[in-house]
Amino acid sequence: MDNATLFAIIFVIAGASTLQFYKGRKLNIQLMEHYLRSIEEVVKPEDKDYVWLGGYIGFRASYKVNRDNIRKFEYTLTLLPRHSLLYFPIALLTSRHDKIYFVIRPFAEIKREAHLIQKGYYRLKPNIENEEFLQRETIEIAGKEYEALYEKKRDVVKLKELVESLSKPHNVKHVSLTPKTNVFYVLMKPEPETIEKDVEKLVRFTNEKLKESPFSS
Repeated sequence: MDNATLFAIIFVIAGASTLQFYKGRKLNIQLMEHYLRSIEEVVKPEDKDYVWLGGYIGFRASYKVNRDNIRKFEYTLTLLPRHSLLYFPIALLTSRHDKIYFVIRPFAEIKREAHLIQKGYYRLKPNIENEEFLQRETIEIAGKEYEALYEKKRDVVKLKELVESLSKPHNVKHVSLTPKTNVFYVLMKPEPETIEKDVEKLVRFTNEKLKESPFSS
């Protein structure tokens, strides 16, 4: 390969990288603004705090709600690096998709542990305290198999109903109730078109279902 050919290849790659950077950056910023605006519109926090995760890969939000059954509503949005021509294909293999992690802290006390985890999603199994004491079985939701871990079957049945009510149930990768931290947790792939409706259902579940049996008694 002569110097002229090598220079031409480098020039093309540099140009494509620059175009991808501006195009991907714009899209990720638009996605962040959309998710922030849509979620805030539903949650209506009395106070809010945001932490930029660096680059254009997302942010962490913490909302003080102090209304109905929600004390705090937190979430972390991580986006694929669409602005990086070289890293984006790698991220598709490792991260696979955009992610949003919801951590909802209710006023009502969560009494028992329950998890629904989409089978095959985690490469490294999540650390679940007292896992050896939980009952387990495999259930199907929207054509996907989930591992259910629970103390009482009725708890996981309610979580299953919640997942089935969301716009695209298969986008939910892990949903749980953890008494030690008193947290309702959801990990899912977000969709711009349906994020508002899905957050409304998470809020409704917290305000209605987490106040009543079986979760708080």
